[in-house]
Amino acid sequence: MDEANARRRPPGFREQWAVMSFYERFEEVIALILSGVIALIIVMSMLQLIRVVLDFLAKGAFDPLDYAVFQTVFGMIMTLLIALEFKHSIIRVVMRKDSIIQVKTVVLIALIALSRKFVVLEPDASPARIAALSGATLALGIVYWLMRERDQKALDAERAARAEQALARTDAS
Repeated sequence: MDEANARRRPPGFREQWAVMSFYERFEEVIALILSGVIALIIVMSMLQLIRVVLDFLAKGAFDPLDYAVFQTVFGMIMTLLIALEFKHSIIRVVMRKDSIIQVKTVVLIALIALSRKFVVLEPDASPARIAALSGATLALGIVYWLMRERDQKALDAERAARAEQALARTDAS
């Protein structure tokens, strides 16, 4: 392998581990353990979901228009989505794509959790409770949108700078 390709290749786990501080190694181990625990929870939840759906099917009670069935099945699906998104955010830390859990990811997980809450909300929920959940959803949605806009502007600026550098290189040639 030539030297240019070696420089472009991301460092492997051993190279990263060798330069990590004690605390960074500690974080890495904790993130790996958390990831394993969440993976176990996801597998168990998936098996539980399959069991519930098969149970409904065996009883002939799987009517997605029945609110109780809808609430049970889709509540479980939303719980799985929350766990998957949470695991994904931890994996990004382990793979060193992010140094810490990103606020944007936490806001996204909170939005998914609120969406789940709306799915499993009892039909006789008070208007005040619905208004409070709606306000929280709106506030988190605005925060997420603002963060996405900020990230998009930064990405656009980075792309423009790269394009300008490429143009400068071709002009110099």
